[in-house]
Amino acid sequence: MAEQTPDEQTPEQRRALFRVVRGDPDDAELAALTAVLAAAASTPPAPAAEDARGRSVWVDRAAALRPPLHPGPGAWRASTLPR
Repeated sequence: MAEQTPDEQTPEQRRALFRVVRGDPDDAELAALTAVLAAAASTPPAPAAEDARGRSVWVDRAAALRPPLHPGPGAWRASTLPR
């Protein structure tokens, strides 16, 4: 079948979410294809591998920030102690 331009397509063809461009599927095959595409569209995307592992300490910019200084007795000593 020759490829139709958008002007030659029927309103149903323009509104379709997908179309079969090769072959002649029967109703059961189209139903199976529709079910697979609907299931694939409804599942949330899997998290990226980096997100699942968490952020590396080497990349974490928050570690480079200094904790807030609190004035008072011994504050100079506490300013360099690890948290």
